[in-house]
Amino acid sequence: METTTDTDLGHLERAIEIAESAPGRATPNPNVGAVIVRDGEVVGEGVHEHYGGPHAEVNAIAAAGEAARGATIYVSLEPCAHHGQTPPCTEAIMAAGIRRVVVAADDPSEKASGRGLGILRDEGIGVVVADGELAARARLTNQAFRKHARTGRPWVLFKSAMTLDGKVATPTGDSKWISGESSRLLAHHWRAAVDAVAVGIGTALADDPQLTARIDGATRQPRRVVFDSLARTPLDSKLVQAASEIPLTVIVSRAADRRDTHALEAAGADVVVASGEHEPARVRSALAHLGDLGITSVLLEGGPHLAGAFFDAGEIDEVRLFLAPILLGGRAARDPLEGKGIERIADATRALTMTCECIDQDILVKARLREW
Repeated sequence: METTTDTDLGHLERAIEIAESAPGRATPNPNVGAVIVRDGEVVGEGVHEHYGGPHAEVNAIAAAGEAARGATIYVSLEPCAHHGQTPPCTEAIMAAGIRRVVVAADDPSEKASGRGLGILRDEGIGVVVADGELAARARLTNQAFRKHARTGRPWVLFKSAMTLDGKVATPTGDSKWISGESSRLLAHHWRAAVDAVAVGIGTALADDPQLTARIDGATRQPRRVVFDSLARTPLDSKLVQAASEIPLTVIVSRAADRRDTHALEAAGADVVVASGEHEPARVRSALAHLGDLGITSVLLEGGPHLAGAFFDAGEIDEVRLFLAPILLGGRAARDPLEGKGIERIADATRALTMTCECIDQDILVKARLREW
C-alpha cells in the first residue's frame, strides 16, 4: 500500500493551513483546503469559501486549469461523493484528469465515510490517506463538523474569564471587566467563527448583551441563544430587538407561560421547549434541536449556573479561560462552574491537551476535553 512521502506531507500541511484560514466560513459544511501539484510545482490552491459555493477541490482545479491533468491533489478532508448544494468533488477530480489523491482526514458523516475514496480507487486513481500528526491536526480543524456528523449535536466551546483565585464575579454579580481589552477582542473573533453564542437568562437580565461579533471584517453573525426556562427574556432587550436581523433562539421549559412564549415569538424570536426532567437533560435536548437547525458549533458564554448544567450534561468539548491578574476573595464570590459537579477527584474530567499563552496582562488557557 502506498504511503505518504516527505514531499506529500509538506503539500498536505499546506492544504490544512488553507482549511484553518477559513474557520466556520462554510458551516455547516467542514473547513477544507486543497492543493494541486504537478511535476513538483503547485499549480492550484482552493478553499471552501462559503456554504453552497464550490468546494475546495473544485476551486483548486479551477485555479490549476489544464495543469491539473496528471497531477496530485492534496486535500485536508476526503472528497465528497454525494450531490448536495454542489456536485460531488469526486466527479470533478475524475473530470480534471487528476491521477493521485492524498487525504489528511476522513469524513465521518453518513453520506461520506470512505465512499469517495472507494469511487476514486475504482476509477484507477491513486489514493493515499495520511496518519500521524498531520491527520490529527486535520481532524482538530473540523471538530465542530465531526461532532455534529456523529451525534447530531453541536460542538461546545466554553469561554470564561476568572481571577487568580478562580472567581468569575463578585457576590453582587459584578464581572465587568475581569479580562483585559485584548482578551475581549479575541472573544469577538471566536464569536465570528461559531454558529451560535449561548447565555443563560441571568446573564441576559444582568448585562442586556448583544452577543454579536463586533470586529472589522466579520462576514456573519452567530445565532444568539438564551437558556430561559420561564421565558423571562425582556421584549425590549437588545437580543429581542435585533431578532429580525440576527436569529434569536430562546430555550424554555414546559413550565414557561404560553403568553410569554407567544410574545417572544411575535417579537421575532424562535422559542424551543426543551424536554427533560432536569437541567442537564434539557441542555442535551436543546443542543439536539440546535443541531437539527444545522448549528455545528456553540460558544458558551453563560454564567456559572448554565456552565454547570452543560458540564453535568457532558457537553463541554473545549474550555478557554482567561486568567486575569486580580484577586477577589470572599466565600460568596462566584465560581466558573456550578451544577452538581464531580464528587471524587478520581472521576474528574481530565483535559486531553492544554496550552497557555499571554494576552497582554491575561493568561489564556485552552483545554481540549474531547476529540471527535
